[in-house]
This record gives sequence, structure tokens and C-alpha cells, in this order.
Amino acid sequence: MTDVLRRGRASLAFSFFAQGAAFALLVTRIPAIQDRYGISDALLPVFLAAVPVLAGVGSVTTEHLVKRIRPSRILRWSQPVVLLALLGVGAGDQLAEVAVALGAFGLAVGGLDASMNMLGVSLQRSYGRSIMLGFHAAYSLGGIVGASLAWAGAHWHLSLFVSYLPVVLVLLPLCLVGSRWYVDAGSGADADADGEKAEAGAGAGPLVFKLLLPLCLVMTFAYIGDSTVSNWSAKYLKDVLGSSEQMATVPYNVYMVMTLVGRAVGDFGVRRFGAVAVVRLGAVVAALGFGVVAVAPGAGVGMLGFTLLGLGLCVIVPQTFAAAGRLFPGASDTAIARLNIFNYVGFLIGSPLVGALGEVWNYRAAMLVPMVLVLAILGYARSFEPQPDRYGDVHERPRTADVGRGSNGV
Repeated sequence: MTDVLRRGRASLAFSFFAQGAAFALLVTRIPAIQDRYGISDALLPVFLAAVPVLAGVGSVTTEHLVKRIRPSRILRWSQPVVLLALLGVGAGDQLAEVAVALGAFGLAVGGLDASMNMLGVSLQRSYGRSIMLGFHAAYSLGGIVGASLAWAGAHWHLSLFVSYLPVVLVLLPLCLVGSRWYVDAGSGADADADGEKAEAGAGAGPLVFKLLLPLCLVMTFAYIGDSTVSNWSAKYLKDVLGSSEQMATVPYNVYMVMTLVGRAVGDFGVRRFGAVAVVRLGAVVAALGFGVVAVAPGAGVGMLGFTLLGLGLCVIVPQTFAAAGRLFPGASDTAIARLNIFNYVGFLIGSPLVGALGEVWNYRAAMLVPMVLVLAILGYARSFEPQPDRYGDVHERPRTADVGRGSNGV
């Protein structure tokens, strides 16, 4: 079983990496997509909003599909659709063609995000220790690679299709091969116990959203913060802090690098101090980052703020998915699919919220709004506390609580 888990963990980490690269290749080339298809500035927000809306539909659909189909199968076939849709975005030349490609991308990415996190939470339960941040670290690494490839494509004036084709040709077969080793909940030695828990949790359906609501709010607040960085960091540095146009491209890259660093070491922090302490620290550091950005006298201090934002926000989302799995051990797939919707809710709210406040007020003051929302996460930190279920299982405990446990942790 240990070899099965290790292969499942490696293959799922690669899936996270591939998705990070694909998403970065799409969002960092939005100006080129707009130019290629002649999308007006007035119409562009409609296209950008349609993707997360359809992703939410895909996540809801996945919630119902997993009642009959294993999450591994949904992930196995949704990831190729995402990659092929990305290629479709670069291959067309008519507005209707890019609309179809982006629609397919959005629907598939909703199922992909939900099923990836379902498998991550179930693997973490099998491991009996925190590994979820490591998967999201792979996503951050993929985002850095994808953004770097997008920069190279723009630098060398490559068409979208030429930029996307090599990436899809490499990632698509590797994802299909790697999908052979995905591990679903209840596979192998834990099948009987997980099956009993699924039956015990089957009746918790009507209560899921009521109990899940605090985590849904945390997810929304975290993604409002994340979308603020991704959509406004360059404009803020250039227009408010007076940096050069070249320097204005740096904050998001710094932010992504720091999310990678924070997630790479975050699992060790969860094992040592517990999820509650890590989430609280992340919220405080992220709020401090927004505060530094809001009062920064120049670009250098502003960069420090975005660095803190990457370190703080990066731990919250993975731990929110993990907490949902702990709250509903018999219905974790349903809980994760519903929680995943609020990923897109936060993304839809964050960018227009900061933009509107910046126009009617000022952008420095606008940065204080996500700061307050991130601080509000502290009020929901107890939702991340590991609780024993009726079988006495407690996962992601601090190291001090694991004295006497087997050395392999499985």
C-alpha cells in the first residue's frame, strides 16, 4: 500500500503542476488573446467572467458525478479537455471559436479543480499527516513555469498556437500516463473503513452547507486577496507607486515564487504546530502584506508587501480543502465540490471590487478592504481544528500529539 500511495501522490502532484502551467499560460496571454480575436475592452470582462462562472457549473456537476463515477476518472478525462481547450484558444480566428474554447476550458477546469482536491484530501487521510500543501506547491511551480513560457512566447512574438502546442504535446500524454496511478478514497487497505464512513456520512448531505459555510467564507476571502494581487499588482505598482512598466511585471512573479516557498514548507508547519496555528499565521502575514502595500512610499516597499502576501495567502486555500475533508469524512467529495465553487466566487468579487473602490475612492484605500477580509479569517480559524470522528480518527495532528505513532506515518 505504501508504494501505491507514493505513486498516487507523485501522479497527483504532476496533475497539479500541469494545471498550474495551463492556467498561467491562459491568463498571462489575455492581451494577446484579445488582440487575436478583436475582443473589445467592453466585451473582455464578459469573457473573463464567463470562465469562473462556467467553472462553478463544472464543480457543481462534479459533485453529482462523483456519486456514480470515481474522482480519479473525472480528473483523468477533464485534464485533457483543459489542455485541448487551451490549444483551441490559440488555434481559432473567429470570436465564436474562442468563446467555445473558453467555455470548454471553464467547464472542464471546474471538474478538474474539484476532483484534484478530492483526491488530495483522500490521499492525505490515507497518509495520516499533512501533504495537501505540497500538491498546491506543485501548482505554484507549474504557474511559474507557465508564466515564464508565456513571457518567452511574447518576447519572441510567437503566435498563441505556436506557444501552446509544445506545452500541450508534452503535458497531455504525461497526464494520461500518470492518471493510471491516481488513488481514490477507499482504495486498497482502507477500503472497508472508508466504505463504512461513507455510509455513516451519507445522511449528512442536508447539513453539509450549513456546517461548511465558515470554510466557504474563508475560501472566498482568500481568493478575493489572490485575485487582487493577480489583477491589480502591476497597475498598482506603476500608477500608484510610480515604478517603471518593466518593474510593474515583477510583483506577480514574486508573489507566485513566495506561494511556492510557503507551500513547500507549509506541510511541516501543519505537522509541527497544527492547521489552526498555520492558518492564523497565514492570515496575519497576508493582512500585514496588504497593509504594507497600502502605505508603501515606493516600489521597493510595495514589493515587500506583495512578498508577504504570497507567504500568507498560500497556506489558506489548501488547508481549507483539507478542513472540509476532515469535517465530512463520509461525504468529503461533496463538501470539496461545494467548497470549490467559492474559489470562483472570490475571484469574481475580488477584481471588480478593488477596481470600483479604486476609481471612486483611491487604490491605496482599496487595498485595505481585502486586508480586513483576510483578517476576518481569524474568526473562523477554529473550523480548521482536527476533530475525531466516530471512529476515533484524527488527522493532521501536531507532532506533539503523535508520540508513539508508527514511524512510517501510514
